[in-house]
Amino acid sequence: MNQETGLDDFNSGLLAFLGCSPTPYHATANLASLLAAQGFQILDEAQPWQLSPGGRYCVTRNGASLIAFTLPSQAANSISGGVRMVGAHTDSPCLRVKPQPDLRKNNYVQLGVEVYGGALFNPWFDRDLSIAGRVDFMTSAGKLDSCLIDLRRPVAVIPSLAIHLDREANTARSVNPQLELPPVLAISGIEGASFDELLLTWVSEFGERGDASKVLSYELSFYDTQPPAIIGLHNEFIASARLDNLLSCYLGAQALCESEDNNFNLLICTDHEEVGSTSASGANGPFLRSVLERIVAESSEQLGKSAEDFERLIRQSKLLSIDNAHGIHPNYMDKHDANHGPILNQGPVIKINANQRYASSSSSVAFFKSLCLEAQVPVQTFVVRSDMGCGSTIGPITAAGIGVETIDIGVPTFAMHSIRELAGSEDAHNLYRVVKRFFNANSRDA
Repeated sequence: MNQETGLDDFNSGLLAFLGCSPTPYHATANLASLLAAQGFQILDEAQPWQLSPGGRYCVTRNGASLIAFTLPSQAANSISGGVRMVGAHTDSPCLRVKPQPDLRKNNYVQLGVEVYGGALFNPWFDRDLSIAGRVDFMTSAGKLDSCLIDLRRPVAVIPSLAIHLDREANTARSVNPQLELPPVLAISGIEGASFDELLLTWVSEFGERGDASKVLSYELSFYDTQPPAIIGLHNEFIASARLDNLLSCYLGAQALCESEDNNFNLLICTDHEEVGSTSASGANGPFLRSVLERIVAESSEQLGKSAEDFERLIRQSKLLSIDNAHGIHPNYMDKHDANHGPILNQGPVIKINANQRYASSSSSVAFFKSLCLEAQVPVQTFVVRSDMGCGSTIGPITAAGIGVETIDIGVPTFAMHSIRELAGSEDAHNLYRVVKRFFNANSRDA
């Protein structure tokens, strides 16, 4: 458990995870599989739990959010020593297929889409797009069922308008998402077939379900089929879709898998962060508190079941909220505070905001810096320009929801919310090393 994964092996695993996780559903399923392979028992929220000291457990909600945790062994600390939590999110901005998407214009077959989250529109044009997500259907026996599908091959494109027809495209281009983002799939090749009928074929072919008789609902997204890659003259960069924030999910899971059994450690990866986190499976919902309360209740020999015991646990706990940070862009340096412009491959970033868009405090910053010093990992700081607005994370939401001391951190990134983002090839591995130290530190150090 204590062996550290090297940089090349870590990045190889990260790229594989990014490439096979085109939606939050796939990301959660892949995280659960990774954890199960490392001895984590999959729990069902609807069933009773029987937890044991030294046990490793994982639970999902709505197939798109996940909590995994390890309990200390009998010979080590009880859970009354607090919980070390790492939080990230499984969703990314994208184009979602509408419920009644069928469009036919001039004999072209298109699908209507809805923008999910704060996506950059322009990079979606002229990309080789595929479709993935969850499909809910009725079986031939009349039962409800669902499955994940991933077409894996390019089936659509959003063609740009030629510069000859839009002479201001390079100076004043704007994109109307209703009119200009519907992808093109075919030239009357499936004329007469509805999208639901096409989905039945895909469920059978790609979802490994041959008994679907009627599609009832779905959550499907378009995604870029260009695979993740290590790029740069000296392999300095990772280029991929969904670095925000599957990179953080992966490094958190990898660190948790390799953690020792002397602490109560927990990883939470939630859906819907890009749209505010307010859902049953989002960070602004009851998922985390519900799981923590059940763990407290199941650990009654170590800790009582009263509200006071839960609050005592939280008072001794910490949360690392991990979400990507804005690296200083060499072509747009005026968009950054000159003293707080993180550089790729120069260490993880502490995110600070006086208006609590990030949850970092002086004490949580000091704690994280001490971890970085011990791990011999450099650390940077990001503060948004005082004349610009600031994004946010699950950090303030979780801190406000359960009262846990929190710090917002992440790896510096270019092109955040683009269809293809860029990070340093060393940064995720360095942050993984710090998170692993966080999980393995002695209770008195937390």
